[in-house]
Amino acid sequence: MNGRLRPRALLTGLLLGLVLCVYTPYNNAVLGGVPLGGGHFPLAPFFILAWLFVLDAGVARLTRKPPVLSGVELLVVWLMMTLFSAIGYAGLSETFLVNVTAPQRYARDAYRWAEVLGPLLPDAWFPHSAEAVRQLFQGIKGGRDMSVFQILSAIPWGVWLPPLIVWSLFILGAYFVMVCLTVLFGRQWVVNERVNFPLLRVPLLMGEALDQRQLSSWWTDRFLLIGLVLAGALHLLNGLHFYYPSVPQLPTLVLAGSYFPKFGLFSGFYKLKLYFIPAFVGFAFLTTRQISFSMWFFHLAAGLLFGLLYVLGWQLPEAALGTTLGPDLARPEGAQTIGAYAVFFVFLLWLARYHLKETFGRLVRPFHRGDESPHGTPPREWGPPVWPLAGLVLGMVFLTVWCRWFGLPWLGAVLLPMAFMLVMLVVSRLVCQGGLPYFTLTAAPSDGIVGLFGTGVLGSAGVAATAIMQKVLFLDVREAVAPTLFHGAKIRESARPDRRNLVLVAIGLSLVLALAAAFATMLYLGHRYGLRELRLDWATQTVLANFENAQRLVDQPVGPNRWLMTYAGFGALVMFALIYCYYKLPWWPLHPLGYLAAYSAGMKILWYPFFLGWLCNHLVLHYGGTRLYNKVRFLFIGLILGDFLMGGIYAVIGMFSSQAYAVFPL
Repeated sequence: MNGRLRPRALLTGLLLGLVLCVYTPYNNAVLGGVPLGGGHFPLAPFFILAWLFVLDAGVARLTRKPPVLSGVELLVVWLMMTLFSAIGYAGLSETFLVNVTAPQRYARDAYRWAEVLGPLLPDAWFPHSAEAVRQLFQGIKGGRDMSVFQILSAIPWGVWLPPLIVWSLFILGAYFVMVCLTVLFGRQWVVNERVNFPLLRVPLLMGEALDQRQLSSWWTDRFLLIGLVLAGALHLLNGLHFYYPSVPQLPTLVLAGSYFPKFGLFSGFYKLKLYFIPAFVGFAFLTTRQISFSMWFFHLAAGLLFGLLYVLGWQLPEAALGTTLGPDLARPEGAQTIGAYAVFFVFLLWLARYHLKETFGRLVRPFHRGDESPHGTPPREWGPPVWPLAGLVLGMVFLTVWCRWFGLPWLGAVLLPMAFMLVMLVVSRLVCQGGLPYFTLTAAPSDGIVGLFGTGVLGSAGVAATAIMQKVLFLDVREAVAPTLFHGAKIRESARPDRRNLVLVAIGLSLVLALAAAFATMLYLGHRYGLRELRLDWATQTVLANFENAQRLVDQPVGPNRWLMTYAGFGALVMFALIYCYYKLPWWPLHPLGYLAAYSAGMKILWYPFFLGWLCNHLVLHYGGTRLYNKVRFLFIGLILGDFLMGGIYAVIGMFSSQAYAVFPL
């Protein structure tokens, strides 16, 4: 790619991003249409990007001029749309208003929150008007017949602005730390380690083809067309069956659990499902074989471990974990991920040790004339920037002070932000290198702290505050911002060196404007329709469960959990052994990332597509080598494009009908 990046790309990204940020909640929560976001490679941004590439190339061909937007510029537009889409719904606003109004809204519905949690929670976090909360959930009387400006003027902004401003400081502070982590580690991952970014392969190839004026030949590649037709035909047939049941369908889900016993060695596969999702098979094919193999292998190994513990009589009841806040931490075996995450985080630091050492050296000694070599001083741009390290320290200090100000003891105020960022860095590596379009956490960041140190390290007020803080940004990572920022680091390296800061400007503008637009949109929808009338069942259920668990921990403080520590320690040992073998043995077939994802709910959907992608990748490279791979990969690119194009078409159809066929089961 030519690396050209101009302000017009930022303006385009802001315009399209704002449209997505405003329309996505309306589509998902009001219309109940095909989810436009969700996952780490959301539907709507890529669907729009694909058509932008086609239109840009078409205009350039007709006018015989260079494309209006270069490949890098269109990738920046996609990056901005993805950030807006994430913050606009699944990555923040879907649960935010329910989260900050739950103590008032549900305190009287047989919950003891007003009695137990009320005195512990900061007043500044919540709106101080029962009438305003009631109006948000029930809607303004006659609101559906009012205009947009009438609704906005009827919102009691004096009640909502104070808590929104307070939370915006925390959210933007966390985003700033994530940006600093991205710049600090992005160069290490992209330049030094040459990390593969499977989810970005198709957009990058399209950008290269556009800049080389070869996009038309790229789209007409015979292997790409075969994949495009296969995926398109599958969803055309199944979509017709959805709207007209008399039309036959090709099932994309097989309930394989019925073939396994409920008890015994294979009882862990009792609920096994086989999803066939062409796009996910394509992502797995573009991922390295070692990683794609490890993803499905460790998921099946986790199921086998469940049955093995049952046969040996070592299986623990779910109650052995005590009260946890993790979204998928249902079994004690899942606590292995706590130790595995910690060890893998240390491994990431160890891999980046020279890069971090150089950055730290430039920070403490910005300029030293005595070290000049006889060949002259190298240009400063050759070295890593120092501001991300300084910004990271200042951002973590800010988050620590925030936690301390709102009730956490000093030790908890230090440990909690560190746990948040540890999880975000590891999740980002898992998504970006593993090519996972959908991923969920197993254990919450606070589960590790409480399990290892007990609730005393947080205190009663800290337990209640922690439950709310991590629910805002660090618990539901289905569409987290951090992995998208690291994808932005890869895009940033594709831009010309003198234009790379524009990518950071685009990210900063997107984060700030998306946050404001997301809050305003959800307040508007709540006052127009009423939150209770929106499709927010999942958000409400998870928020209520979060508060209930926090209440239990406050009512019954606990010490360190020996079973959680045992499994976390076992997970740490396994991860250490995997890292050692991965780093020292060239023939070692397993990658540590697979172990990190083994207990994620997302792997219940992804394991079979990753098995198919790995199998195809292995057969192609084994029998045809890289020459055949370079040809056949376009078939799998066609599968990705076919799924997303058909998904976008059905999403458009869903805007005008009461039902919508969903290509992706997310």
